[in-house]
Amino acid sequence: MDRRRLLLAAALVGLPPAAHAQPVTGPYVNLGIGPDWLSQLSAHGDSPTFNNSELGGKIGVAGLASAGYGFGNGLRIELEGNVRAQSPQFQSYPGSGGSASLRTYGPMVNVLYDFDIGSSWIYPFVGAGVGYEWTSVSGNATSAVAPGTVASLNDTTRGSWGAQGMAGISVPISSVPGLSFTAQYRVMGTFRPEYVGASTMIGGVPGPHTEFKLGDQIHQSGILGLRYVFGVAPPPAAPAPAPVATPAPAPARTYLVFFDWDKADLTDRARQIIADAAQASTHVQTTQIEVDGHADLSGTPQYNQGLSLRRANAVGAELVHDGVPQNLIFIQAFGDTRPLVPTARGVREPQNRRVEIILK
Repeated sequence: MDRRRLLLAAALVGLPPAAHAQPVTGPYVNLGIGPDWLSQLSAHGDSPTFNNSELGGKIGVAGLASAGYGFGNGLRIELEGNVRAQSPQFQSYPGSGGSASLRTYGPMVNVLYDFDIGSSWIYPFVGAGVGYEWTSVSGNATSAVAPGTVASLNDTTRGSWGAQGMAGISVPISSVPGLSFTAQYRVMGTFRPEYVGASTMIGGVPGPHTEFKLGDQIHQSGILGLRYVFGVAPPPAAPAPAPVATPAPAPARTYLVFFDWDKADLTDRARQIIADAAQASTHVQTTQIEVDGHADLSGTPQYNQGLSLRRANAVGAELVHDGVPQNLIFIQAFGDTRPLVPTARGVREPQNRRVEIILK
């Protein structure tokens, strides 16, 4: 399998539908920079003196900036601008010599997928992208076959289609909601030969015009960066302690009913807790029973609001079934705005999937 097929295989990484996603919800921006290695690039000249040449041999630098949108289910799409700068050696066979300046830049459209592996501090991701890349190249090549022969590459820019594949990790920075450190490995290539004109000097005398045909470019990059997701709310502040001099009122009788992830169905244990609350309401002075529904932060705020209401309605119906008068029950839904355990957006926290029954 040639390098082009290897790169295409990397760019078409499958996105496993069965994996649990760590959702990024809403718009975000991303910046990154790191070392870039260009695989040996063929540069065949139409002159016999330079008919078998290559560019390569040095590490360059790659940088990128992107803006995207996360759909809250692990999938993201983004528009990226990238640039890669190289100063490779120019090698001609059987002789060699010279150097070049090569810069590749352009836009890419990427599709990415984030994974939830059960950790709250690291989230792997994979992705693929396609776009259009321009290459700007200039430099000088000398020949040991014909001493005194020099080919000066014209400062030329050519464009071609490109594709890339990527795999990396993101690490949330807890002190800044929405901000994550990212580290990733990328493979990017262009897939159309590019022709670069050159003027020649033979023994100090101008020679004929010649051209070099560049082969496919294959870049491998290690990118470190930062990603910021807009609209991520900070964890709720801890409630202020009650003044010591003021006696606290008698606590309300509270019962907690927990739910499975993305469910509003009552388990056997949940029905037992509701029955206990209904029984207790007949033994203490009760003027109102609050039924407050909650959800964790693993879904969108709109979805979580509806889910918390369904949970509260299910508990209210069970209280009525257990003999509590309907007019005593007051149902509220708070979505993910009042977590029992503060977490970042997207974390599945069992203690936040609950309904509180408060006897007043």
